[in-house]
Amino acid sequence: MSHFDQHAPGSFCWIELGTSDAEAAKKFYTQLFGWTANDTAAGPDMVYTILQLAGKDAGALFKLTAEHQAQGVPPHWLSYISVKSADESAEKAQQLGGKVVMSPFDVMDVGRMAMIQDPTGATFAIWQARNHIGVRVKDEPGALCWNELATTDKMKAAEFYTKLFGWRAKGDDPAYTEWMLGEVPIGGMMEIRPEWGPVPPNWMPYIQVSDCNATAENAMALGGSLKVQPTDIPHVGRFATIQDPQGAVFSIVKLDHPA
Repeated sequence: MSHFDQHAPGSFCWIELGTSDAEAAKKFYTQLFGWTANDTAAGPDMVYTILQLAGKDAGALFKLTAEHQAQGVPPHWLSYISVKSADESAEKAQQLGGKVVMSPFDVMDVGRMAMIQDPTGATFAIWQARNHIGVRVKDEPGALCWNELATTDKMKAAEFYTKLFGWRAKGDDPAYTEWMLGEVPIGGMMEIRPEWGPVPPNWMPYIQVSDCNATAENAMALGGSLKVQPTDIPHVGRFATIQDPQGAVFSIVKLDHPA
């Protein structure tokens, strides 16, 4: 496995599911990816579930509060990006035209975070690690391997993220942009197409799998549905996009040449 003890600033470091039914979500994802679910108290009325792959932190989930659900917040996956200072990065994001949805705050003694909405409307979190670095495993079957932005304005998004995190937007393919951190590809970007319907700008995590077709079939057997059928990406691999039984959307990918 690719184990991590730290995440460089500007890299994706955590994924987190906010769901309407935590118990059902735990059942779905543990059976789909072989994760184990470890509940921890995160307040008087909140349970935070760490999802692990072979004993290594791979992500988390929690039940959306009644207030979230009353506000119409749907089940969703949230991508976190590592930063040196949550306060400085949040301020810079605002200066670049983003919106600070949740101001920087301490998460007990594990880190400091903020939630940001980019100028096109996609939401993500920033994480200043203390006792919790984020995922301890990536780029292996059952683990996070990619994060992808769907946006309505690639040029505006590219200006925002390159200035905020020091990323480079590599656009060899006009239909797809790769995010580069130094010389390392860490994610991608594509514009939302009219045929997708009313899809809002969003960040989507990709989980690596050993068999895309088998995992997609298993997801359906467990009550999920396919938003994108298993599809080949030339020179990359085979992917599918899945909606879990509560409505959160994520993608899986079988890579031709795993990292």
